Amino acid sequence: MIRVALIDDHESVRLGLEAACSRTETMRVVFSGESVAAYLDWRTLTQQHPADVVVLDLTLGDGATVTENVRRLVHDGSPVIIHSVADRPAAVREALVAGAAGVVSKASRIDEVISAVDTVARGESLDNVEWASAIDGDRAFADAQLSSRERDVLRLYAAGLPLKSVAERLGVAYSTAKENITRVRVKYVEVGRPAPTKVDLLRRAMEDGLVDEDSGGS
Repeated sequence: MIRVALIDDHESVRLGLEAACSRTETMRVVFSGESVAAYLDWRTLTQQHPADVVVLDLTLGDGATVTENVRRLVHDGSPVIIHSVADRPAAVREALVAGAAGVVSKASRIDEVISAVDTVARGESLDNVEWASAIDGDRAFADAQLSSRERDVLRLYAAGLPLKSVAERLGVAYSTAKENITRVRVKYVEVGRPAPTKVDLLRRAMEDGLVDEDSGGS
């Protein structure tokens, strides 16, 4: 029996996946909730083993990054399938770097999602169109090769926080945050996408899917 955890902040999505899993003879949903934190709390409380597969929404409403979510789940002992609308290739690539086993579009048929869970439960990685597009598409935007810390600093700074607040939020020295922004600017220059101003950095962050278009400068 494949033990599945569903993490999505849209209840209707979770209910649909729960119903699909219940119709199989090989899968059982052991957790259904809207955040990775809630899942890990459930694990601690119940002392249950890690789920055999976690199906994770790409973007959750609690503000946690996809890198944070995937790494926490993988470190906890579960392979992760990203269940995404698949229109943010940079964020999907970020999930891949963090250790996700694959991605399935929310536009996919439910039997394709079930098949993906079965594949990952066998210890195999997914090899589908959505995953290939995330890896191969949008090459120019991938070339900046920002580190996880640089992405975190850029995400907060470009969204409108002063650099001092960014440093406090991430628990690093102001000088460290400033150095990260400097490195980000250098890397964007090196790939022909200069960002000399904060507005330019916001534009680059939106292009790379690090912030939403309605987050600018707020």
